[in-house]
Amino acid sequence: MTGMKEDKPAKAIRRRAERMQKTRGEPKYSPLSGLGVFGVIGWSIAIPTVTGAFLGMWLNRIAPQNFSWPIALILGGVVVGGMVAWSWVEKNRDK
Repeated sequence: MTGMKEDKPAKAIRRRAERMQKTRGEPKYSPLSGLGVFGVIGWSIAIPTVTGAFLGMWLNRIAPQNFSWPIALILGGVVVGGMVAWSWVEKNRDK
């Protein structure tokens, strides 16, 4: 009978240790991490877009064309930024 009483606390301790180890292995979700993701995605789209706008304004002065350089390069910046954001999301999806 005493063997049974000793097994119950040992099992309880083992279960508690397994739960603690599992909890340490799985990171908790934080609302701040979600905001961080929005920030990274936003900046990865904003920087190429704004760079395209400034480069387009400079090209309008240096090499004027029938089309608008700023609009073309803004659209190009949005596409490049979207690709960068997409690749970042895909790379960090399982983390």
